[in-house]
Formats: sequence, structure tokens, C-alpha cells
Amino acid sequence: MNTLSVHTNVWSLLAFLLYVLMMVSVGIITVKFSSRGLGEFFLGGRRMKSFVVALSAVTSGRSAWLLIGVSGLAFTRGVSAIWAVVGYIVVELFMFVFPGKRLRYFTGKMGDITIPDYMESRFEDSRHWLRIFSLIPILIFMTAYVSAQFNAGGKSLAASFNVTPFQGVLITAAIVVFYTVLGGFVAVCWTDMLQGLFMIFALMILPIIAIIHFGGLGKLLSSLKDVSPGYIDTFSISIGALISYLGIGFGSPGNPHILNKYMSIENPEKLNQTGLIGTIWNVLMAWGAIFIGLVGRALYHDVSHLPNNDPENVYPLLGSQQLHPFLFGLTIAAIFAAIMSTASSQLLVASSAVVRDFYQKIIASKKTIPERKLVLISRLITLIVALVALIFAAYANKLVFYLVLFAWGGLGAAFGPSILLSLYWKKTTKEAVIAGILVGSLTEIIWYLVPALKAIVSEWVPAFILSFVAVVLISFLTVPPLRATEFMDYMKGRY
Repeated sequence: MNTLSVHTNVWSLLAFLLYVLMMVSVGIITVKFSSRGLGEFFLGGRRMKSFVVALSAVTSGRSAWLLIGVSGLAFTRGVSAIWAVVGYIVVELFMFVFPGKRLRYFTGKMGDITIPDYMESRFEDSRHWLRIFSLIPILIFMTAYVSAQFNAGGKSLAASFNVTPFQGVLITAAIVVFYTVLGGFVAVCWTDMLQGLFMIFALMILPIIAIIHFGGLGKLLSSLKDVSPGYIDTFSISIGALISYLGIGFGSPGNPHILNKYMSIENPEKLNQTGLIGTIWNVLMAWGAIFIGLVGRALYHDVSHLPNNDPENVYPLLGSQQLHPFLFGLTIAAIFAAIMSTASSQLLVASSAVVRDFYQKIIASKKTIPERKLVLISRLITLIVALVALIFAAYANKLVFYLVLFAWGGLGAAFGPSILLSLYWKKTTKEAVIAGILVGSLTEIIWYLVPALKAIVSEWVPAFILSFVAVVLISFLTVPPLRATEFMDYMKGRY
């Protein structure tokens, strides 16, 4: 079979370069805000508005996994790919409305900037054990996560423009690092919002135009019936795969780059409307990604027709053939929007783990370090983490869909159960949280490395469940903090 290729011209390149210029400009404009101190650099001074927080939270959570990964999954698996988005959409609405609000109240009262900050305050951990045990999974999984984004950028640029995958990885990393290092959290949130607009535009306009060109929704569904008997059957999926896809939602409560968005909102009471905005955005983006894969399958029939025989190239190929070159340039910009919104947030979390949670609070805890110096160190660490992720990305050859889910699930399993239980159950203990972090992280890694286990169910499901069980069991065997009841009141805004 003949492999189709993506065609671009000067209009596509111009549209993409305009997008890059916009993102770089945001980094330059916001540098004055991020230089004031760690609270500004990592949390935007807790002055972020509802719309910005809503779009920032959902776009940083979706990454290239949605545009590249989910569209590729829909191309391969059909309508049953919808289960890959249902879990996180439901869980994130819950997180906005309930745990997110409690987290914002408590961290605002205690002055916490990072998730390890929160854990140390919540469990009165004066010896910093929670910071130490949190640092390793954050660095491991965040670096893997960022490398997956760089890898997706390289794949997209290689499929869309005349560059090699490695050159694409370098270009992606350079753009992300530039505005993240300069602008910090404010730049990340504002670019997340702008990138959310790019993503929703591309994910809505491309499938609609493609369906119209195909002859309408009815003709599309009729064509898809011929692919295979179960291709348009929502339940044409094994129980193990269904549980795995729904279990993707387990990652949402434990990913620090999403949790810190809740912590940054100016008014916690507005998280309800923020959640509504975020959920609408999540649903629309998921709809677009799935239909891109479905239309692609109807048009191209087989993966051998796609660039590099890769189902995750259906998005750029469809865009190049269905849209005006300038609009196609914007759809490629949307891929970068997804990549950059996630990678920049994750770089900040990894940097904060080293600078705030390790250096400032443990190594130099008895010293007074100027805030501007800490910001400078944070920028250096951000650069170093990006370089490590870049090295991993250069050698990564797995599908973005699964590489992202490994990191996403690892963070969810390590921190999700502890975060949820600590916000609602006053008997949760420090020792239990440490056990949860260890059990969740190790289960994720071991399950991932054993093919026989992965064949049963994906690693993030057992990792989250076992971590949850560990936190509950160890909490019954150990003593909760003395101020646990008082802390529960803080989470309700009573202070």
C-alpha cells in the first residue's frame, strides 16, 4: 500500500511561526512577575482567575496525549476509544468542585506552594520525611512525562515539516524551556489559556470540516461499519481494557501540575464555576480527538497509509489534506499547544521539588536565601530537568499514548490516594502517606515492566488501588497529627 505524506507550504509555516512568536512573547512579558519570589514563580501569587485556571488545569492535563494519542487510539480501536476520556472527565469535575476547594483553602492558610509543602503542613512533618519521599517519584515520573511531550513534538514536526524527529525534539524543547524559564507560573497559566483556545479550535474545526468533506455523519458511520463489525460499537472492548481506560481518571487526583492550578485560584468559592468551564472544555476536546481518529480511519482505511505507518500521525495527515495551509499550520500549532501547556507545567513542578522541597526546606533550611536568588536557581534547575528529559526523548520509541499514561498513572498512584484521604479523613497519618507513595510508585514501575501483568490490566489501576489500601491500613496502625481536627476546619475555610 502507498503511504500518504503530509504536505506543507509557506502558509503553514507562517501560521506555526506566529504561534511560536506569541508564546515567546508571553514569556518575555511575564518575566517581571516571576522574578518577585517563589510564590510568584511557582503559583502566580494565588491571584489566578477562574477562566484561566479552568483552561490551564485541563490543557496541562491533556498534553499531546489527547491530540496525538487519543486520535491514534480511535483510528485503531474505533468508538470504544471513548472510554479513555470518560474517566478523567468525571474525576476532574469532582476534583474542581470538592477536593480542589479544600486544598486551596488549606494551602492558602498555611502558605504552602507545592504539594510536598501541603503534605508537610498537613502531617506536621518537622523532619521533612514526606518531602524526601515525594521528591523521587516527582522527578522520575515528571521527567518521563516531559520527555513524552518532547517526543510528541519531534514526531509532529517530522510528520509536518521537513525536519528529522530529533530536530523536532530539539525545537520543541527550546520553545518550551524558553518561556517556562523566563515567565514561571504566570507565563505557564496564560500560555495554557491561549493554548487551550488553539486546541479547542483545531479539535473542533478539523473533524467538522473533514466530516462535511466526507459527505456527512451518516455516510461516515456507514463507511466505518465496513472496517470491522465492532468498530462503531462502544462496548466492543475487553473488561481489562475497559477498566484500564476508565482507570486513567485515577491519575487526576495525584498529578501535581494539575493540583497546583487549584491552589492558584484567587477565590476558592469560584472553583464550582471553574469546574463547569473545565468540564465543557474537556468534553469538546475529547469529542474532537476521537472524531479525528474515526474520520481518518474512514479516509485512509489502514495504518500502512499513514506517515511512518504510525496511527498517531493521523491528526497531522488529516489536517494537511482537509484544511487550507494556513489553518493546517494552526492545527500543528495546536499540537504544540498541548505539548507546551503540559511540559511547561511539569517542568515547574520538577523544579519546585528540587528548589523548594529539597534545597530551601532541607539543605538550606537554616539559612535566609533571597527570593530572587531562589528564582534564579529555579530557572537553572528547570533547564537541567529539561535537558535530562531531552536525552530520554531522543531515545524514546514508544507510542506517546502509553508513555504519557505510564508517567500520569505513576504520579496518580504515588500521590492521589494520599491527597484524597488527607483532605477528607482526619485519621490519615504521615507514615501511611509514605507507604502510599512507595507502594504506588513501585507497583506502577514493576507492573509496567512485566508484560504478563500488563496484559491483564494497565499498571495505573492496581498501583492506585494498592496505594489507597496501604494508606488506609497503615493509618489504622499509626497515630494521626495532633491538629488533625483543626486542619479539617481549615479545609472548609474556617480560620
